[in-house]
Amino acid sequence: MEILQYVSKTIGVIGIFVICWGVLLGLIDFVRIEFDYLRGRNVRNRRYLLRHHLGSYLLAGLEFLIAADIVRTIVDPTLVELAILGSIIAIRTAISFFLNMEMKHPHYRTEGES
Repeated sequence: MEILQYVSKTIGVIGIFVICWGVLLGLIDFVRIEFDYLRGRNVRNRRYLLRHHLGSYLLAGLEFLIAADIVRTIVDPTLVELAILGSIIAIRTAISFFLNMEMKHPHYRTEGES
């Protein structure tokens, strides 16, 4: 069972890394977009794309963190851990639902999509 604790922590670290990586890339793109905006260029579509990419990284990171919680709950399946896991999954599902709704907005579609 000790190996599952290490697996859980490793998966959690991967999730945190994915989120931090997405935020770093998003910050770099944000700065570029704002400089272009200050130069008078139209950046509206790029801002929507930035939000889409950042949301994708957040969702992927959340998936890893949930996987880590599931593995941790397998190691110590108390009622408190199960309640916490259920709450986390419910919150993540709500976040995922609303992020997916946001990404279906017409501004996120590329020219070939309908």
